[in-house]
Amino acid sequence: MNALPRLLRCATLGAAVLFSAASFGTNSWNGYHWARTTPSFTLIAVDSMTADWQSQFETTLAKWSISTVLDLAAVPGDESVRARKRCQAIAGQLRVCNADYGQNGWLGLASIYLDSAGHIVKGTAKMNDSYASYWTFEEMNHVVCQEVGHVLGLDHTSTDGSSQGTCMDYSSSSDSQWPNSHDYEELFSVYGHTDSYDSYATGGSGGGIGCTAPPGKGCNKAGFAGAEPGEPEVPPMGVLVRKDPHFEIWVAPGRDGGLWIHHVTLVPDDARASTGR
Repeated sequence: MNALPRLLRCATLGAAVLFSAASFGTNSWNGYHWARTTPSFTLIAVDSMTADWQSQFETTLAKWSISTVLDLAAVPGDESVRARKRCQAIAGQLRVCNADYGQNGWLGLASIYLDSAGHIVKGTAKMNDSYASYWTFEEMNHVVCQEVGHVLGLDHTSTDGSSQGTCMDYSSSSDSQWPNSHDYEELFSVYGHTDSYDSYATGGSGGGIGCTAPPGKGCNKAGFAGAEPGEPEVPPMGVLVRKDPHFEIWVAPGRDGGLWIHHVTLVPDDARASTGR
């Protein structure tokens, strides 16, 4: 069965079970992954972050690149206020941004776009500067690492606030800033097979894409690249399919037949109380 209609139908019916948190012992995010024809691949990470987030951005890329199945390669992106607020997804690439997105209740927002085969073809990770009073150095590490982890296809190891020694938990412990060995094992499992095409960019910087997908698939699918005419610069949030004290999952159809999935990291109650939002 084609993965995309199934996800759309379940989202429409509110079947949040497909978007549930990770069960104990695994933190694959429903098997979402970038399509590749090789056992390992290099994913371009576009840097649209200001200087005060550079340490987090660079270390996050280095930590996730310890994985044997992928490397994250930084390329400079537009760091203007407008570009960071839009944080427009780029075909075949991961874009990482920080901006003042407003006191809207979220700290981090990871968005992935799935093609008709259910593969990730572009993604963004956003950090909300509106809650600057919450951002300790350790929490900045934690959230960037976690949002990028979501765009790679990982979910949380736990959602009860306990420390699992990974950035993919919801603990404020200093031990929960970076990936751990279990996260690398999970990536190895998620990317333990190869696909018939590549959905990631194989070259270029900031916007180009070297696409090796077959005609009509992945990055060669009509309407795949960037923002096509008529496509909104900021993707719609769509339908709320799961809500937890720590996170939300939203799903929205794309204009070319794809599917947006948003993983929202909510502001903790103590930070929300201090800002009144």
